[in-house]
Amino acid sequence: MTIRQQLWQTHQDLAQACLVHPFVQGLASGELSRAKFAFYVGQDAFFLQAFARAYSIAAAKVADWQGFVQLHELAAGVLAELKLHQHYAAQWEVDLSAIAPAPATRCYTDFLLATAWGQDPGLTVVAMCPCLRLYAFLGQQLAANGLPKHSYTDWIATYSSGEFEQLAQTLEDLVDRYASDTPTVHATYRYALTCEHSFFEAAWRVVVA
Repeated sequence: MTIRQQLWQTHQDLAQACLVHPFVQGLASGELSRAKFAFYVGQDAFFLQAFARAYSIAAAKVADWQGFVQLHELAAGVLAELKLHQHYAAQWEVDLSAIAPAPATRCYTDFLLATAWGQDPGLTVVAMCPCLRLYAFLGQQLAANGLPKHSYTDWIATYSSGEFEQLAQTLEDLVDRYASDTPTVHATYRYALTCEHSFFEAAWRVVVA
């Protein structure tokens, strides 16, 4: 079993907790409130900016050219995802320039950037991998019986797509190439998944006037 497979299988409890979270289930049914999704969009846009920076930092540190190119291609994928968020922001009347990060968002972005700046590229890609693999998993699960027709169809379509699955696999390839099976690697992966769950929880519990 590869490192990527070990990490994903070992921490399935958190992946499943995210899948059954009421925020994610609200996306699945289309019944999630507009206010909660609008909050999520703003926070996710802030998060993705940090995510793109972490890719760039890791790219600057890798010794091989192939890894450098792949990390920059993954960063380009984040920029494309941010364009989708700009579309959401316009549709849901969210001013992305006025977003202040919630505590759960700040914990996640600080963790990613501290890892990118202070650790080797192997641990950085481990810290980033749960985001892509989890979202691909959620999208595919929510689209398992076909794409629903409601306000969140585009979200499900994006993360269930073959294109997004390919991005997740590319990042997992880098995990297998650069990371080792150590307690630190497992702890880093688990903390990132915990941050993902906290991110959904913060959006679910937000109180919007």
